[in-house]
Amino acid sequence: MTVAKIFGREPALWAALLNAIVYVLCAWVFHPSPQVEAGIIAVISAVLGMVVAVSTKDGVSAAILGLLKSVFALLLGFGLKMSADQQAGILALAAALSGMFVRTQATALVGPDGAKRTSAAAA
Repeated sequence: MTVAKIFGREPALWAALLNAIVYVLCAWVFHPSPQVEAGIIAVISAVLGMVVAVSTKDGVSAAILGLLKSVFALLLGFGLKMSADQQAGILALAAALSGMFVRTQATALVGPDGAKRTSAAAA
């Protein structure tokens, strides 16, 4: 099983880049209302989370983080008051907790010796 790549890069990298571009464009170029920006970020986070989850066969981590980022963006856009430090802390904690869970559930496609595994049972 191989991960689908887009222009030689994994979908998670493209998702992170697209999120960053949208954040910068909203903050410095277009200046939409907080509600519109929240909607844009929510949709992009949810869609990219699902794309990464499906393309990597990791139905948990990317989907959970995409959903969390979407809900969080909507809450902030529609009135939740929270500092940037608090937002970063919550998202970092969510990513770490999700990663800790997935780490115990996932098997690498390549073994420690560099040999490709044919199935999770081979681990």
